[in-house]
Amino acid sequence: MLIKRREVAQELANRLIAAEHAIDAALTAIADLSGYMPVARCEANISAVIGNGALESAAETFSSLVRARRGIIDTHHHLAEARDQIGLRNVALGGLELKSEHNNGGLSIVKRNAA
Repeated sequence: MLIKRREVAQELANRLIAAEHAIDAALTAIADLSGYMPVARCEANISAVIGNGALESAAETFSSLVRARRGIIDTHHHLAEARDQIGLRNVALGGLELKSEHNNGGLSIVKRNAA
């Protein structure tokens, strides 16, 4: 039973990670599009009035994706809690380990042991 739970939990974690990556990819794409719109306007020597609605829509889409990202993060936290509740607390499942929000991914100094 525990083996099956581990397998199912790992598959769930894989799908969660895929969803997180998809949202991040969409955020990146809409940011790229939004960033290029003013450049395109200037390069084409077009009035700022033209295409402003498109820029506003892109900004709203970006905002919606940020909310979706918050939602998938909440989903991640709830699934980690569920993992613990079904007895898999000590089982490392890729993607369901909650990372510290204070960890900026930077380097840290490690003391060297004397040989």
